Amino acid sequence: MSRTPRALAAVSLAVAASLAVTAAPAGAAPARFTPGAPGAGDPYFPDMGNGGYDVAHYDIGLRYDPATKGIQAVTKIKAAATQDLSRFDLDFLGPLKISSLTVDGQKASFTRTGAQELVVTPRKGLRKHRHFTVTVAYSGVPQTIDDPTLGTSGWVPTPDGAVMLNQPFGAATVYPVNDHPTDKATYTFTLSAPEGLTTLANGDLRSTRTKGGWTTTRWDVRNPMASELAMLAIGKYDVLKGRTGARVPNLTATDRAMAIKPADAKKFHDQTAEVTDFESARFGRYPFTSTGGIVVKAGVGYALETQGRPVYDLGRRPGSIPSGSLLAHELGHQWFGDAVSPAKWADIWLNEGFATYAEWLWAEHAEGTPVQQNFDGVYATPADDGLWKGKVADPGRDHIFDGLVYDRGAMAVHVLRTTIGDGDFFRLLKAWPAAHRYGNASTAEFVRFAERLSHKNLDGWAKAWLYSEGKPSL
Repeated sequence: MSRTPRALAAVSLAVAASLAVTAAPAGAAPARFTPGAPGAGDPYFPDMGNGGYDVAHYDIGLRYDPATKGIQAVTKIKAAATQDLSRFDLDFLGPLKISSLTVDGQKASFTRTGAQELVVTPRKGLRKHRHFTVTVAYSGVPQTIDDPTLGTSGWVPTPDGAVMLNQPFGAATVYPVNDHPTDKATYTFTLSAPEGLTTLANGDLRSTRTKGGWTTTRWDVRNPMASELAMLAIGKYDVLKGRTGARVPNLTATDRAMAIKPADAKKFHDQTAEVTDFESARFGRYPFTSTGGIVVKAGVGYALETQGRPVYDLGRRPGSIPSGSLLAHELGHQWFGDAVSPAKWADIWLNEGFATYAEWLWAEHAEGTPVQQNFDGVYATPADDGLWKGKVADPGRDHIFDGLVYDRGAMAVHVLRTTIGDGDFFRLLKAWPAAHRYGNASTAEFVRFAERLSHKNLDGWAKAWLYSEGKPSL
């Protein structure tokens, strides 16, 4: 992401539901069913995510009505139990009203508790490893989240529609979800809006049809995706399609409310392709089935690395398109943050530090500005400046989107480069996202990986640049 600067209520359910014992296969012990955890255990966002199951696929059917600014939706969730489950939670935030909820086609009881918990109790316990499908039908106007430190996210109205921006926890405002980066899944979006409005999402456009004044598009995301990286946009857009020089499908869209000239829209499209190929040469094979981007007028003031198709909000600058530097940052995230996502939100420097470094690499390539010059410019910040407060590898909840992880993260990357040498460093830029593609990884795992690749002890580098406060000496 590029930015400008749940306590849970206790759930009172019958003991029999949480400690049910059912018949087991001959010779096996009876199953003891217990509730799934109401959180994924992330210290920064303890209410985000849930335990007891793993999602494989989300199928989201959503119809947008501009007259009410609301939606009618059905989300089907295919998952597998990771324990013997008596009940489980989904994250679902805001005023959307549920009209029906089933588990494997049978009506299930549910209750909404705390800030964002949807607690589901199926008719029978779900044995460990069992695959099951949850289908939730709901409607209403989704909530927009305005957090004083994390900014605006979730369902964000635009002049002629809306855009969904989920980092860090906005997905739960639009669909029921296991909302933590560690539970990645594939997606299908089926989006309907009145004829004349464009509907966009991550992934590959599979079909478009118009009937009875409504246009429906279907999008497939075939590579696992964290919920915070899912996006959709509805409104009046001009869309360009093509391929990069390396033949990666490329789809870009520009919001007509931004009054972007056709030539500039084409420039945005072409430079997206150029940057994608540039970074593929340095970071390895492009990890997704298509690239692209969407310029939107949403008033959020940031860009977001939504998987395969970043979203760029350029504020109050009509006619503007993203700079090459901003493209390099958000597209760099496709390897660092999207293909490989953090194990916990404390590890976000692995997203932002590398994406900022991608900016520096692009500046050297496109503008002739040496990476060292960018490093020196940031390092010159006085030692008593707030930039040097906090730890890069544990910035705290309120600092996951500021210079502590962006600028100091990029500096840490550069010092790693000078420590292990260019040969090992550029091998590392490809080997790391390839080794953890479509998964998650922590700071500690990264340090160990870099040590194995370079055959160097990096304890000193990690202590000074990742795990300590203050301005490190050179």
